[in-house]
Amino acid sequence: MEHRSPTRYGVVAQAFHWATAILLLVTFTYGPGGSEHRVYSQVRAFDRQVHETLGLCVLALVTMRVLWRMVDTRPESPQAARWMSAAATAVQGTLYLLLFALPLTAIAGAWLEGHPLTVLASVEVPSILGVSHRAGVSIARIHTWLGDAILWLAGIHALAALYHHAILKDSVLISMLPRRLTPRLQRKD
Repeated sequence: MEHRSPTRYGVVAQAFHWATAILLLVTFTYGPGGSEHRVYSQVRAFDRQVHETLGLCVLALVTMRVLWRMVDTRPESPQAARWMSAAATAVQGTLYLLLFALPLTAIAGAWLEGHPLTVLASVEVPSILGVSHRAGVSIARIHTWLGDAILWLAGIHALAALYHHAILKDSVLISMLPRRLTPRLQRKD
């Protein structure tokens, strides 16, 4: 049974948060990047397969995370200036949007370019879309931009959490950290 607290996210929400963050970083690391020729070269086949597999995992994980968020009880937000609350809401909403947009643009871009998704064990997921190479290239380019954008935004999100902890001395950071990692950081719960 999950311990509820008015100042902390539950264990499941924390697991979704950190699994998403780690999976996203690893997925980005394995992204072959570059031109279509480079991405689909034999030299990059393993990295592409890992990237595509993890990207599909991100999509599944974020879907489960949103479904969980719809039924989960969240902690009360600490008192903050209206602009800070608005900024936090905007950043979180944009992160969720990007977490869906990244895998969906990758899938659409690959399929429109005429490439199947190739996941680990060389399992191919054929396109259900017609080929429109130019549109696929454009969408793949958007996917690359979104990948960079989510890393920058996630970095800002992390810096904001550190700012809350170090400067504002509130519970924002601690609310998402597992209990076993926070004994010295925690003021009261």
